Amino acid sequence: MEHSPSRAVPGASLPAAYLTAETSSFTDFLRAQAPHLLPGSARGLDEPRGGRPQPEPPHGTTIVAVTFAGGVLIAGDRRATSGNLISQRDMEKVFVTDDYSAVGIAGTAGLALEMVRLYALDLRHYEKIEGVSLSLDGKTNKLATLVRGNLDVAMQGLAVIPLFVGFDTDAADPATAGRIVSFDVVGGRYEERAGYHSVGSGSLFARSALKKLYDPGSDRDTAIRQAVEALYDAADDDSATGGPDIARKIYPSIITITAADGAVHLPEADAAVVAEAVVTARTAQPRG
Repeated sequence: MEHSPSRAVPGASLPAAYLTAETSSFTDFLRAQAPHLLPGSARGLDEPRGGRPQPEPPHGTTIVAVTFAGGVLIAGDRRATSGNLISQRDMEKVFVTDDYSAVGIAGTAGLALEMVRLYALDLRHYEKIEGVSLSLDGKTNKLATLVRGNLDVAMQGLAVIPLFVGFDTDAADPATAGRIVSFDVVGGRYEERAGYHSVGSGSLFARSALKKLYDPGSDRDTAIRQAVEALYDAADDDSATGGPDIARKIYPSIITITAADGAVHLPEADAAVVAEAVVTARTAQPRG
């Protein structure tokens, strides 16, 4: 039976709907109880006010993902742009979403951040209600549903394109358990079996770099170097992608996922070492 959000349980301060487990999906709960809190629920985000167009919202740019022997990683540059302007130099675009998954975001930054936060909360909610984690396929299907729910504002030009990486704890061979899943703007999901992928404005250049650098037998450190090389190449040809900024000490954000460690952020000091090594090598050999 559906509960009214205004009906409170006797002796409790919360409405009844907040104290029952009618669904293991936090997104469905939010859609029923507070739909205005869902990403993209506001309408007319790009409508002019007073006859004047609104400034273009910040956009995140390039994300890369690479599998390696025993795991998978995701990395992103740090630049956000508003049209031809740099709106932020140190934006975080890759996020741990549970113990064995992470998501990188490209597209309209504000909506993307709301979506990935809701997604991570939804995974935790499901685990608390059901007592088990979602399967990797279940995680990607849930993310596809969130992307599809943003379709109306995406059609207004406010698209959000996530890139998912996860470690399949049910895989028969842990050495090949790292998986990469991409999405289109209408929520279609596609497993990337090449072992690498990229989304965002610099993705064409990043994928071209990974096509030459990628080795499925690489270890974690080699895969990190490959990802940073790919982001460097993207920044070299795409003005919306930020390269390593040695002066400001801004380096790519990287998350690795393995069976032993789960999903963890690479410490900034380690990312700095790799990024500075790439810059030094490119100084000696500018064409890569």
